[in-house]
Amino acid sequence: METDRLRAVRRMTVTQRVRLAVNQYEVRAGGEDGELIAFAQQKRLAIKERVTFWTDDSRENVFGGFAERDTLNVAGAFDVTDAGGETVGGFRKDFRKSLFRSTWHLEQPGLGVLTGTERSGRVAVIRRIWQFVPLVDELPVGWAYHFDFRLDGELALSVSRKRTLRDRYLVEIHEPRLDRRLVIAQAVALDAMQAR
Repeated sequence: METDRLRAVRRMTVTQRVRLAVNQYEVRAGGEDGELIAFAQQKRLAIKERVTFWTDDSRENVFGGFAERDTLNVAGAFDVTDAGGETVGGFRKDFRKSLFRSTWHLEQPGLGVLTGTERSGRVAVIRRIWQFVPLVDELPVGWAYHFDFRLDGELALSVSRKRTLRDRYLVEIHEPRLDRRLVIAQAVALDAMQAR
């Protein structure tokens, strides 16, 4: 269960650590210097995607995580779990809509489905064209794409990528009923899985 302290968090910063064999992420309350509330790690090139969250980078206490529902996960569906392994919700990429503008669906029992799309259609089109230019796609360009998640037409969650050398995101929670574990999982997935 979420703690009251975690439920009170309205802003988070997610920062990717640069490592050779794994993707690691720090999630902090508020800004970059805020309290560390979660540490995540994803193995690269895993057959079945799984990201584990701990309460800090000592990796002693599991916070939760997310994993693919199926090994052959063409739908891009993931379950988010708590520290005990119980499912608290999930998210999935909408591949059909993502052909033109990346779209994700975040599901929380009792709340419904939030739909998140890239804020800028123009950036979405430029990113797709960029991928088809030979050799240019290999250049390290940090597209500053942003996502807005809506629930019944109202802004519920926004994830904005900061223009920095490392991947860094500002997460703003507008819907107080949102489970912060789902928010953290979706924010990390936007970096770890967005290019797929």
